[in-house]
Amino acid sequence: MIVRLDNLGDERLDVFARLTDVQLRSRLEPERALLIAESAKVAERALEAGLRPVSLLMEEKWLAAMEPLLAKVEAAAPGTPVFVLPTEELRQLTGFELTRGLLVAFRRPAPLSVEEAVAGARLVAVLENITNHTNVGAIFRSAAALGVDAVLVSPACYDPFYRRAVRVSMGTVFQIPLARIPETAHPSSSRPEAEGRSGEIPCAPNGVSTLSTSDTDARAVIGCDGRPSPHRGRAVREGAAAGVRQLQRLGFTVAAMALEEDSIQLSDALLQEAPKVALVFGTEGEGLEPATIAACDATVCIPMHHGVDSLNVAASSAVAFYALANRPGA
Repeated sequence: MIVRLDNLGDERLDVFARLTDVQLRSRLEPERALLIAESAKVAERALEAGLRPVSLLMEEKWLAAMEPLLAKVEAAAPGTPVFVLPTEELRQLTGFELTRGLLVAFRRPAPLSVEEAVAGARLVAVLENITNHTNVGAIFRSAAALGVDAVLVSPACYDPFYRRAVRVSMGTVFQIPLARIPETAHPSSSRPEAEGRSGEIPCAPNGVSTLSTSDTDARAVIGCDGRPSPHRGRAVREGAAAGVRQLQRLGFTVAAMALEEDSIQLSDALLQEAPKVALVFGTEGEGLEPATIAACDATVCIPMHHGVDSLNVAASSAVAFYALANRPGA
């Protein structure tokens, strides 16, 4: 249903122009929660995953090229409005030129439990408190490309359905089962300050810190087993330890990606021969919570050369996924 509008001020465009990601998430009414897909490729992946489109926004010159996509939208949700605006109006939307002429609002998928997300999985990624949407999106893209079966996120991890994470992932966040690790009732744990700042939203599942360095060169390494740690005394946040234990009960061998004296390599028999493996990745800067590392079956490191001590968490996750996706025990 093509609807031509004159300006961006129309209230029907609030979802694209004025609502934050926190508002789109709609905690009070989960059945009305939305996400934004940018570009035709991302929208197609959302449709293939069964997400229901609510409305589209584009400029006139893309209508003909988008006909195949619009037909899929109409088949999925007949009567979905396609709002068309003049180019000069769309330029007021920051970054619209990068979307290749299309924004689509979708209903968020129904949340999965941890058990539902990992059913039948042989390789799982757990993201603990990762507070960078680009890293979250990049990890999902690697996970989809390299054969990861499910992703879990901790309560303090940024939302994989945040607009930037979806864009960086190229829509692969819709292709892999995703679950949030439930919060636990720890008085000492604290929710991230993110919500409300740039639309950053906590998500869910296990966390693992993989020889990561933050974009500001802060080292993402933490100690465990009572040994001194450069992060000792930091505020304790809700981590992925509960999710680690849940995965272990489900038969997974769980490894924390972290620089430890007793860390093993990805080629170790413990991982290569295990039928089900979960890798836990932590936030840049602080890395994994000590309780998470202590709960894991092992810590894993990637050998470095030329004095480099670690990789960005997204890069290290790709290395780890490639090393374990086709392991003999899988």
